[in-house]
Amino acid sequence: MTLHEQLTREIRTGPPGPKVGAFFDLDQTLFAGFSATAFTRDQLASGRLSPRDLADSFRATLSFALGRTGFSSFVSATTAVYRGLDESVLEEVGQHAFDKYLATQIYPESRALVRAHKDQGHTVAIVTSATRYQAEPVARELGIDRLMYTELRVENGVLTGEVVRPTCYGKGKAVAARGLASQEDLDLEESYFYSDSHEDLPLFELVGRPRPLNPTRQLAQIAKERRWPVRRFTSRGRPTLGDVVRTGLIYGTLAPSVAFGVAAGLLNRSKREAFNVMGSVWGDLATSAAGIDLRVEGEDHLWSHRPAVFIFNHQSGLELVLLLKLLRRDLTGIAKAEIRHNPIFGPLFSAAGVAFVDRSNTVKAIQALAPAVEALRHGRSLIIAPEGTRSTTPTLGPFKKGAFRLAMEARVPIVPVVFRNVLDALPKGALIVRPAVIEAVALPPVDTSAWTLATLDQEIEKMRNRYIEVLKQSHQGE
Repeated sequence: MTLHEQLTREIRTGPPGPKVGAFFDLDQTLFAGFSATAFTRDQLASGRLSPRDLADSFRATLSFALGRTGFSSFVSATTAVYRGLDESVLEEVGQHAFDKYLATQIYPESRALVRAHKDQGHTVAIVTSATRYQAEPVARELGIDRLMYTELRVENGVLTGEVVRPTCYGKGKAVAARGLASQEDLDLEESYFYSDSHEDLPLFELVGRPRPLNPTRQLAQIAKERRWPVRRFTSRGRPTLGDVVRTGLIYGTLAPSVAFGVAAGLLNRSKREAFNVMGSVWGDLATSAAGIDLRVEGEDHLWSHRPAVFIFNHQSGLELVLLLKLLRRDLTGIAKAEIRHNPIFGPLFSAAGVAFVDRSNTVKAIQALAPAVEALRHGRSLIIAPEGTRSTTPTLGPFKKGAFRLAMEARVPIVPVVFRNVLDALPKGALIVRPAVIEAVALPPVDTSAWTLATLDQEIEKMRNRYIEVLKQSHQGE
């Protein structure tokens, strides 16, 4: 069963094969927000867009919104500033805007829809009024290789400031979809179209399975009249009051957890017991307060070999709470040096024996790991993320050697823990936690006693490949 079983059931029980098309709009459909806004913000921040350019763009946008100009004229007015610009510059801007503003705004539900269509072998495409520079990073992230967009004229790699007509807007989207259908021999009666806008009505009417997502008021009314199924996603965009309250409770439960830990430590005259109780209680209370449904596979592997080095894929600040709930006792960890100065977690981590690592200084970082080796030798397990830093997307990053060398030196096994869907609850850079179903897969412990420095790279590669298999990802970036 998938995490979004109800959402994707229609797709998974429907006709398979490449003759079924799945067309996706971009803004407010695949992610919360607008790519043009992110694109403009990035250009302003970089100084490529002057206040005058911004004012001209605003006037063109207002004129289009009031119906005084058509879409093609609107795009022409807003992209004239690119005249003479090398196309590669806009490609870089688009990728940077995606990484900074949009990557964490992709709806988990939309990811699930795209994945379900791909699993069924459907022909998946993005059809958007945005430019290639806005849409291509999203398509690349979601593994969608068919992209229809509004094209800007380019000559010898340089933008002319003109728009190629017809643009991919309104009826233009239907024209583009018909072109792909003819090229790929798609059965449009069995095909899907997902969008939030009533302006996409021509394409909605072209397919047999129109599926409004997060619809505007006008589209919602049309969908009601035509009995089209409507879905609304709240996992991204503006948080609800309940989300804010839940997030506050995560931090609010830390104080009673510390109190329980101190009491247990005093009663048992044991500092380690104090942190065992504190960590396990906070893990339980915080996940419950956040509305996290944590589902665990292979739980026996978490207890069969201790002490051990527990490694995990790092996407969110929430993993600490999840690991405390899973592992519960006799733990320490490694954290970036900046956390030492945090008024709450700095003192707690220091008291728990966490090793603080300055990632900018390799020599000091290696020296800082010595207490972690001693902790392993004295029976405490170690938590560490081999990627070293959080990622903004589910894609697994490269593994660093530190965790594996620590396990070798201390002669303890490595236990890989694979988290799925943590980004659904708290993506990188977000402050508010959303309720979510998170899966944790504990893989069998890996004996490191026969490892050598000569074979370490191969062992790390095998370990990373296991993560990729569980996450069902390709070997991206290799």
